[in-house]
Amino acid sequence: MPKTSNILHPQLFKFDKNLKTVLWGGDKIGDFKGIDLGVHNVGESWEISGLKGHESIVADGDHKGWTLRKLIKHYKGQLVGNRIYRKYNTEFPLLVKFIDAHQDLSVQVHPDDDLAHRRHNCSGKTEMWYIIDAEPGASLLAGMSRTITPKQYLEHMENGTLLDVLARHFTHQGDIFFLPSGRIHSIGAGNLLLEVQQPSDITYRVYDYDRIDTNGKPRELHTELAIDAIDYTVSRDCLRHYPNRSGKISLINSIFFDVDRIIIDGIYHLEMPHDAFLCLMCINGHTTINCGNGRLYDMTQGESMLAPACVHSLDFKGNATIITATV
Repeated sequence: MPKTSNILHPQLFKFDKNLKTVLWGGDKIGDFKGIDLGVHNVGESWEISGLKGHESIVADGDHKGWTLRKLIKHYKGQLVGNRIYRKYNTEFPLLVKFIDAHQDLSVQVHPDDDLAHRRHNCSGKTEMWYIIDAEPGASLLAGMSRTITPKQYLEHMENGTLLDVLARHFTHQGDIFFLPSGRIHSIGAGNLLLEVQQPSDITYRVYDYDRIDTNGKPRELHTELAIDAIDYTVSRDCLRHYPNRSGKISLINSIFFDVDRIIIDGIYHLEMPHDAFLCLMCINGHTTINCGNGRLYDMTQGESMLAPACVHSLDFKGNATIITATV
């Protein structure tokens, strides 16, 4: 198929490595993917991203070298779905990452759409985490342990006691956390997870364990900016007990994204969502995928793919656990 064709035929897209080395990163992502990353302290692997400056680039095939944004601009609704293209234009509405927390991440919060548009002219950030692996004793912070006021938040910041009012959750493989914008949070050391989020990189850092960056300076905190972003109430959105059976189950259903888990044990037929793309992330095992074009695509642990909206169905064969995401 010529690259200039306006017709997108059924196919699956794989993307080049897109790694982020950070102060708190480790070496688990390479082990998880079964490849040599060539660098250390990798905290994030951006699997599927249309965010400017961090765009996914097609790894092979006729579109090798194309950015995700270029794909959307060229194929429009054939790639993402007509209703999605009408709403988001060339912006890809999801950002998918694998995250390795070798050290505790900073305590942070993300603004909602309204606040983010007013302040930064971009979308807010609601996200979810699927715990792929957790070391013994690993935990994370998500939400308040008790309801406080903005004034009390500032008092805790001044006194260095913010952690005293945050809810700590000890983590286990398969735990799912939903983090709407406004929920204060921090990924703790020892967690390897999959993150699905709105495509925003706006973060208000409120506490960083008094760490020093590579320039010997404390990282910037956003204490005042966070005041209007934080949800100061108590909430419980950790999903631990859900069916552990073959086939598909729904994990998260929200206005920002739908996330499912598929356990493939032999063969499995999946109908694509109506008029929408599908992100596929393999977190365990190996499978082949037939998307109706006569080609079999191999997918193994740590790999991600994008199925465009022009694909009608997917047929899997093998033994694997796949997380899917769409909007």
